[in-house]
Amino acid sequence: MIYTIARYPVHLIDVVRTFDGSRITIRPSLPQDVDLQKAFFRNLSPESRYCRFLTRMGELPAAMAEAFANVDHRRHLALIAEVFEGDREIMVGEARYVVDEREPGVAEFALAIADDWHARGIARALLDRLEREAAANGLQSLVADTLISNAAMIALARRAGFAVRSSRDDASLARLEKQLVVLKAA
Repeated sequence: MIYTIARYPVHLIDVVRTFDGSRITIRPSLPQDVDLQKAFFRNLSPESRYCRFLTRMGELPAAMAEAFANVDHRRHLALIAEVFEGDREIMVGEARYVVDEREPGVAEFALAIADDWHARGIARALLDRLEREAAANGLQSLVADTLISNAAMIALARRAGFAVRSSRDDASLARLEKQLVVLKAA
């Protein structure tokens, strides 16, 4: 199968070291990542899947996996964190933003980290890259809803400079929001 990608952001490909010294590759998602993403979500604990989707989900539906892998890298950016064991590619994290069609300067973001890879700095590395690319693409803010009980996500958001407020619509949710410094081309 041949894939055509109009604008693949190669500048987002990076190799980083986690807090414990593990080597992680971060790269934009590709259309052929459907099975990789399905395996990643299948291996998340039920609690991690619930925190990511705010609903119980046992398996990533095929249509959602396709949508997660087929992004335009501008209005919908998805980043994958992965490691390699021999010839196996293993996804250990993902982060994405999607521009809100009702508010063109606003993008909703989400991220998930494999349970065995928590607290190693992967979420912060992914979020930093999402923020920079969103600003470079002219977006003015990133927003997300998370469970009030998701202490790790709330702590990450605060460390990254996000405002954390109670959701107006649901008492079990917190609203995360950050105004971005839009980068102007010289």
